[in-house]
Amino acid sequence: MHALTHDDLLGLERYARERDEFRGRAMAHKRARTVHLDAHLTLLFEDRLTVQYQVQEMLRIERIFEPGAIAEELAAYNPLIPDGHNLKATLLIEYPDVEERRRALQRLRDIEHHIALQVADHAQVSAIADEDLPRSNDSKTSAVHFLRFELDPAMITAWRAGAAVTLRATLPAHRVETQLDAAQQVALVADFD
Repeated sequence: MHALTHDDLLGLERYARERDEFRGRAMAHKRARTVHLDAHLTLLFEDRLTVQYQVQEMLRIERIFEPGAIAEELAAYNPLIPDGHNLKATLLIEYPDVEERRRALQRLRDIEHHIALQVADHAQVSAIADEDLPRSNDSKTSAVHFLRFELDPAMITAWRAGAAVTLRATLPAHRVETQLDAAQQVALVADFD
């Protein structure tokens, strides 16, 4: 997938007119790209459309229309677009109750370094986390992390052939796993084209 450019974006006025349709398409697209490891850990696998939607929304909310400021937004978000041999995801740690979330973020410190993906019987791939900046400290983790999973050609070939794909959290304090369903596997395998 290639990076977004200024030419790929809708101007503020046009986006305002087309926002409902664009948002509906983006939300439908995200559904098959969202993987719940459990009730509190969610991975949203990013691609060109999810990133374009995020950039369009940021431009709209911040009323950004100057080319330099748009270029800054693109520079911030383009690294979330996969490049053909990897998957990129936003990890969300979700607890509705504020006090429960505070305790969980302490207990889950470093979880971003304990998220893994496995294609069939290939070696497990651990996520590379938060390359932009650290999001954990000595006492807690952040509720949002940015992950990258690097896959080798054999893993991608097996995935394309229908091999099972499992995602897991391996942090001793919180071990969970889930297998991608058919719709998720089809949606995410497109990131390797």
